[in-house]
Amino acid sequence: MKVTITSIELKGPFKFFALSAKALKILKQLKATNCKGFRKKGFWTTHYTMALWENEADLKSFAQSGAHLEAMKKTKEIAKEVRTYTYESQKLPSWEEAIRLLEKGKVYSF
Repeated sequence: MKVTITSIELKGPFKFFALSAKALKILKQLKATNCKGFRKKGFWTTHYTMALWENEADLKSFAQSGAHLEAMKKTKEIAKEVRTYTYESQKLPSWEEAIRLLEKGKVYSF
């Protein structure tokens, strides 16, 4: 199985409203998939998600379509930085481990 961990650092606290609007649509899209597990957390300008997928094809199908794809196209409007890390695992990590793993992730700066 595949775990994807993502963090987003917003350009400022008021960008939270734009993030929330996009997140609601993405969560609706996620519920229609066969995602095996999902967690989210965030405060102020830093937010995290992690998802567990059966395989890479399911992960990519979700990430490259619908509300998620539309949100990714507009990321630079609200984010300073996005980090993402994907790896093989049978379960989601703790938040402490997830944040540590993100240090090895791909970084997109805007």
